[in-house]
Amino acid sequence: MKRMILAALTASALGVLGAPALAQPLHEGSPLAMLGRLQVQLNLNTSQQLQWDNVMAQGESARAAAQANFEQVNTALQSELAKSEPDFAAVAAVAEGVQQQNAALHRQTRDAWLALYATFSPEQKALARDAIKAGIENMQARRAARAHGPVN
Repeated sequence: MKRMILAALTASALGVLGAPALAQPLHEGSPLAMLGRLQVQLNLNTSQQLQWDNVMAQGESARAAAQANFEQVNTALQSELAKSEPDFAAVAAVAEGVQQQNAALHRQTRDAWLALYATFSPEQKALARDAIKAGIENMQARRAARAHGPVN
Protein backbone atom coordinates (compact mmCIF):
# COMPACT_ATOMS: atom_id res chain seq x y z
CA MET A 1 0.00 0.00 0.00
CA LYS A 2 2.82 2.37 0.91
CA ARG A 3 4.47 1.75 -2.46
CA MET A 4 1.29 2.57 -4.36
CA ILE A 5 0.91 5.84 -2.47
CA LEU A 6 4.56 6.75 -3.07
CA ALA A 7 4.23 5.90 -6.76
CA ALA A 8 1.08 7.99 -7.09
CA LEU A 9 2.70 10.93 -5.33
CA THR A 10 5.80 10.71 -7.50
CA ALA A 11 3.78 10.46 -10.69
CA SER A 12 1.66 13.46 -9.76
CA ALA A 13 4.74 15.46 -8.75
CA LEU A 14 6.40 14.71 -12.06
CA GLY A 15 3.22 15.62 -13.88
CA VAL A 16 3.22 18.98 -12.15
CA LEU A 17 6.85 19.52 -13.16
CA GLY A 18 6.29 18.42 -16.74
CA ALA A 19 3.05 20.20 -17.57
CA PRO A 20 4.40 23.76 -17.26
CA ALA A 21 7.44 22.79 -19.29
CA LEU A 22 5.21 21.92 -22.22
CA ALA A 23 3.66 25.34 -22.11
CA GLN A 24 6.77 27.40 -21.62
CA PRO A 25 7.74 28.37 -25.17
CA LEU A 26 4.48 30.17 -25.92
CA HIS A 27 1.86 29.77 -23.20
CA GLU A 28 -1.62 31.02 -24.18
CA GLY A 29 -1.71 33.65 -21.44
CA SER A 30 1.88 34.76 -21.70
CA PRO A 31 2.81 38.23 -22.95
CA LEU A 32 4.56 36.56 -25.88
CA ALA A 33 1.36 34.80 -26.91
CA MET A 34 -0.52 38.08 -26.59
CA LEU A 35 2.08 39.66 -28.85
CA GLY A 36 1.69 36.75 -31.25
CA ARG A 37 -1.96 37.63 -31.84
CA LEU A 38 -0.98 41.12 -33.01
CA GLN A 39 0.94 40.21 -36.13
CA VAL A 40 -1.39 41.83 -38.65
CA GLN A 41 -1.90 45.02 -36.63
CA LEU A 42 1.85 45.45 -36.10
CA ASN A 43 2.36 46.05 -39.82
CA LEU A 44 5.80 44.44 -39.76
CA ASN A 45 8.43 45.46 -42.29
CA THR A 46 10.17 42.78 -44.38
CA SER A 47 13.05 42.32 -41.95
CA GLN A 48 10.71 42.13 -38.95
CA GLN A 49 8.47 39.66 -40.76
CA LEU A 50 11.42 37.38 -41.46
CA GLN A 51 12.48 37.62 -37.82
CA TRP A 52 8.85 36.99 -36.75
CA ASP A 53 8.65 33.84 -38.87
CA ASN A 54 11.95 32.59 -37.42
CA VAL A 55 10.82 33.25 -33.86
CA MET A 56 7.51 31.47 -34.43
CA ALA A 57 9.34 28.46 -35.91
CA GLN A 58 11.78 28.48 -33.00
CA GLY A 59 8.87 28.55 -30.56
CA GLU A 60 7.18 25.59 -32.21
CA SER A 61 10.46 23.69 -32.26
CA ALA A 62 11.00 24.44 -28.57
CA ARG A 63 7.48 23.25 -27.76
CA ALA A 64 8.01 19.98 -29.64
CA ALA A 65 11.35 19.47 -27.89
CA ALA A 66 9.75 20.15 -24.49
CA GLN A 67 7.09 17.54 -25.20
CA ALA A 68 9.74 15.02 -26.26
CA ASN A 69 11.73 15.83 -23.13
CA PHE A 70 8.69 15.22 -20.96
CA GLU A 71 8.29 11.82 -22.59
CA GLN A 72 11.76 10.96 -21.26
CA VAL A 73 10.47 11.58 -17.74
CA ASN A 74 7.37 9.53 -18.38
CA THR A 75 9.42 6.67 -19.82
CA ALA A 76 11.81 6.74 -16.84
CA LEU A 77 8.88 6.75 -14.42
CA GLN A 78 7.13 3.85 -16.15
CA SER A 79 10.39 1.90 -16.22
CA GLU A 80 10.91 2.41 -12.50
CA LEU A 81 7.30 1.59 -11.66
CA ALA A 82 7.73 -1.76 -13.42
CA LYS A 83 10.43 -2.69 -10.88
CA SER A 84 9.71 -4.25 -7.52
CA GLU A 85 11.72 -1.46 -5.84
CA PRO A 86 11.54 1.65 -8.02
CA ASP A 87 14.39 4.16 -7.80
CA PHE A 88 12.49 7.43 -7.63
CA ALA A 89 15.73 9.35 -7.20
CA ALA A 90 16.67 8.25 -10.73
CA VAL A 91 13.35 9.54 -12.04
CA ALA A 92 13.86 12.81 -10.18
CA ALA A 93 17.30 13.16 -11.79
CA VAL A 94 15.79 12.68 -15.25
CA ALA A 95 13.05 15.19 -14.41
CA GLU A 96 15.62 17.74 -13.24
CA GLY A 97 17.62 17.35 -16.43
CA VAL A 98 14.49 17.76 -18.53
CA GLN A 99 13.47 20.82 -16.54
CA GLN A 100 16.88 22.40 -17.19
CA GLN A 101 16.68 21.61 -20.92
CA ASN A 102 13.19 23.05 -21.14
CA ALA A 103 14.24 26.18 -19.22
CA ALA A 104 17.07 26.71 -21.71
CA LEU A 105 14.63 26.34 -24.62
CA HIS A 106 12.30 28.83 -22.95
CA ARG A 107 15.10 31.38 -22.50
CA GLN A 108 16.20 31.03 -26.13
CA THR A 109 12.66 31.60 -27.39
CA ARG A 110 12.09 34.49 -25.01
CA ASP A 111 15.35 36.13 -26.05
CA ALA A 112 14.41 35.80 -29.73
CA TRP A 113 11.06 37.50 -29.03
CA LEU A 114 12.81 40.26 -27.11
CA ALA A 115 15.26 40.79 -29.98
CA LEU A 116 12.31 41.16 -32.35
CA TYR A 117 10.56 43.56 -29.97
CA ALA A 118 13.74 45.68 -29.88
CA THR A 119 13.28 46.34 -33.61
CA PHE A 120 9.73 47.70 -33.15
CA SER A 121 8.89 51.33 -33.78
CA PRO A 122 7.33 53.34 -30.94
CA GLU A 123 3.90 52.75 -32.53
CA GLN A 124 4.45 48.99 -32.67
CA LYS A 125 5.64 48.99 -29.06
CA ALA A 126 2.51 50.90 -28.01
CA LEU A 127 0.32 48.30 -29.75
CA ALA A 128 2.23 45.52 -27.99
CA ARG A 129 1.94 47.25 -24.62
CA ASP A 130 -1.80 47.81 -25.01
CA ALA A 131 -2.46 44.21 -26.12
CA ILE A 132 -0.43 42.75 -23.28
CA LYS A 133 -2.08 45.07 -20.77
CA ALA A 134 -5.56 44.08 -22.02
CA GLY A 135 -4.62 40.40 -21.96
CA ILE A 136 -3.42 40.62 -18.38
CA GLU A 137 -6.61 42.42 -17.35
CA ASN A 138 -8.68 39.68 -19.01
CA MET A 139 -6.71 36.96 -17.21
CA GLN A 140 -7.16 38.72 -13.88
CA ALA A 141 -10.89 39.06 -14.49
CA ARG A 142 -11.20 35.34 -15.32
CA ARG A 143 -9.15 34.42 -12.26
CA ALA A 144 -11.33 36.62 -10.05
CA ALA A 145 -14.50 35.11 -11.53
CA ARG A 146 -13.22 31.58 -10.82
CA ALA A 147 -12.21 32.53 -7.29
CA HIS A 148 -15.68 33.81 -6.48
CA GLY A 149 -17.42 30.91 -8.20
CA PRO A 150 -21.04 30.94 -9.33
CA VAL A 151 -23.36 33.24 -7.46
CA ASN A 152 -26.60 31.57 -6.25
